[in-house]
Amino acid sequence: MTNKSSKKLTCNDTRVVQTHRILPPDLNDHQTLFGGKLMSLIDDTASISVSRFARSNDVITASMDELHFIHPIRPGHSVCVESYVTGAGRTSVEVFAKVLGEDLLTGERYIAATSFITFVVPGMSASQSLPQIVPGDSEEQMICGDYKDRRERRLTDRYANEKLVDAITILPPWQKNDK
Repeated sequence: MTNKSSKKLTCNDTRVVQTHRILPPDLNDHQTLFGGKLMSLIDDTASISVSRFARSNDVITASMDELHFIHPIRPGHSVCVESYVTGAGRTSVEVFAKVLGEDLLTGERYIAATSFITFVVPGMSASQSLPQIVPGDSEEQMICGDYKDRRERRLTDRYANEKLVDAITILPPWQKNDK
């Protein structure tokens, strides 16, 4: 974490790339990569981007705001998760993850999924601030350019979720009383 300053980092400074081969234990009943396995790979990769950005291992996944499964990933293909920071508030950090699949026999590559994940860097004092993120290429400029809109939606969704949590019961279904 940095002291209050005008420190800036590029998206590329926070970029992380992990590539994995899809094996039989990674598959669901449709013989494609299990969604939960992909979510774990995305979260792991994105957390490294945040640690590079904040220079802290004390980062917490707050939400997986969006995860769009675009193309199934088949056995024998590879999955490449690329992540980078796209915006930050005082203690929150947004990360974009792009998931690419590749048929290792033909070399065909495809976008398999995209995701936005929000992390929190706890313990930030008033004298500390996160760096500013500076996009580079046109992809980064487009994605980072929409950060403020996504952040506003997240805040609205957060208040709606707090209301939902307040309204739901923690009683087991067999003890629920609707009287």
